[in-house]
Amino acid sequence: MNDARPRNAPPPNMAPIDFETEAGPLPLQGTLPAGLRGTLVRNGPNPVAPDPKEHWFSGDGMLHAFSLADGQVRYRNRWVRTARWQAAAEGRGLAGGFQKAPLSEAPRPQHDDGSANTNVISHAGRVLALEEAHLPVAVELPTLATLGATDFDGNLHGSFTAHPKIDPQTGELLFFGYGTPAPLSNGMSFGVMSPQGRVTRFERFEAPYASMVHDFMVTDRHVMFPIMPLTASMERATSGRPPYAWEPEYGTRVGLMPRNGSTADIVWWRGPACYVFHVMNAWEADGSLFADVIQFPTAPLFPKPDGSPVSDAPPISRLVRWQFDLSSPVHEFTQTPLEDLPGEFPRIDERFAGLPYRHGWYVCRGTSSPGEAPRLYAGLVHIDHTTAKRDIFMFPAPDVVSEGVFVPRAPDAEEGDGWLLATVWRGATHTSDLVIFDARALAAGPLCVASLPHRVPVGFHGNWFAQGQGVAA
Repeated sequence: MNDARPRNAPPPNMAPIDFETEAGPLPLQGTLPAGLRGTLVRNGPNPVAPDPKEHWFSGDGMLHAFSLADGQVRYRNRWVRTARWQAAAEGRGLAGGFQKAPLSEAPRPQHDDGSANTNVISHAGRVLALEEAHLPVAVELPTLATLGATDFDGNLHGSFTAHPKIDPQTGELLFFGYGTPAPLSNGMSFGVMSPQGRVTRFERFEAPYASMVHDFMVTDRHVMFPIMPLTASMERATSGRPPYAWEPEYGTRVGLMPRNGSTADIVWWRGPACYVFHVMNAWEADGSLFADVIQFPTAPLFPKPDGSPVSDAPPISRLVRWQFDLSSPVHEFTQTPLEDLPGEFPRIDERFAGLPYRHGWYVCRGTSSPGEAPRLYAGLVHIDHTTAKRDIFMFPAPDVVSEGVFVPRAPDAEEGDGWLLATVWRGATHTSDLVIFDARALAAGPLCVASLPHRVPVGFHGNWFAQGQGVAA
């Protein structure tokens, strides 16, 4: 296979696939763990009508499901059939889109349910495909059929984050929205949903400035809203310039809100300019709030306000710990680097979300030989915060791995005892595998590999659905 590409061409697995299929049982190497029964579902942009002028973030969502049971692995993929997908499939197009100017500052039209291309979660008996500018889109397992956008009985309004947090102690789902109700504004929202799917709280507030807010932090007693200088501007958008752009002079602001208070109680803390897409975990201890984040010095994939590049080389992201000393009269937080090995897509044992924790995982960068494309996602790293040892598995070049998803061995297993699941694009064959590791022994290599006859394009996030979750009644 000739893989010669232009110098600035995207990695070969960034391109979408143009089919839906089912496959299985898949060929296995190794032994599928007997206790691992359920479905890994991954989500990512896969435009039905690719346009090289479109930002990667805008592609139609495609779900990839690997179902594990009885010693077998089966696969199914489906596009999330949003209004945008339907329009593209019919050769039409909806106005607007990522990094494009909305028609006006008015709220988005109700028929636009976005791209549903970033994450997929389960809550209150529903499986939800998410992105961050529209309502959740419900799908069902095992078919991956699209059920449609849901506002939970009229109680959700406007943007809904792709990274809601489930409190492991209460079962509540905490969520936020940005650029809402007016797009590209500093308007934000915050809400809480009961384990039964009832919206028990929904409030609006204004951030210090308009920005892209991809993730947030939740502890057992606080919520933190990070506002970083990837700014949003309707004026830029309507004049043909980038709606989102890097303006470091704004600095970083983080709003701290007590969970037993309201958005009127938010206190805004200051920090140096940086950008964070993803949070590993947040917790409270000894009078401080902490958040472990994957931090970039500048926002990747976005330009300056005039459209020019921020730098000649992509910024490097590393695991950094933010600390907020609640006794300090000066509302400035500190940033302490934790890891030298660059990476992204942090995950934890979700049973410890918002609580003091020990184990985490992320995808790390690999070294490249001269003439090779850089591998941003070359290996998987296990972090044990109680030791200095790092457990790493690197895939051979030019293979590229997805975010790892942790599955506990049992509901009452100790933290980190379980499996880590990911998909790997194999450069030599242009196909993809599902790989399953002992989550605390990555360096030993995969316990099991299930091989697909085709590839799974680079995507964003996935989650594990235990057997029976999201199955249509």
